[in-house]
Amino acid sequence: MHLVAADARTTIAFALSPGQAHDAPERRKLLQGGGRMPRPIPLVLDRAYAGDATRQLTVEFGYVPVVPPKHNRLTPWEYERARYTRRNEIERLFRRLKGFRRLFSRFEKLDVLFVVFINFALIGDGLREC
Repeated sequence: MHLVAADARTTIAFALSPGQAHDAPERRKLLQGGGRMPRPIPLVLDRAYAGDATRQLTVEFGYVPVVPPKHNRLTPWEYERARYTRRNEIERLFRRLKGFRRLFSRFEKLDVLFVVFINFALIGDGLREC
């Protein structure tokens, strides 16, 4: 499952992918589905998405990629360290979703049922703090 979230409580979009698929191409598809942003918006990414293709796509769609370069990168770039430290909020969202046993063990065999339960879990998580 690939997820784009604004913060620890706000999910923007998610998509399923085959288990053997690499994350970066699937995440690029998810970003393309959102369309261009009217103004630059910071997008905090994991180091796994620090490739040139993903970074270029985020810039083309109006995002400002906030991702540290890998330590062996020949031409490292600058990024907002303070904003990148907030990435743990998204990790906490994933942790709360894993609290739904049906999600992390994937009891549903059909993708459509699994997507329905992801929506249910996201709504349940959002209502939990109200």
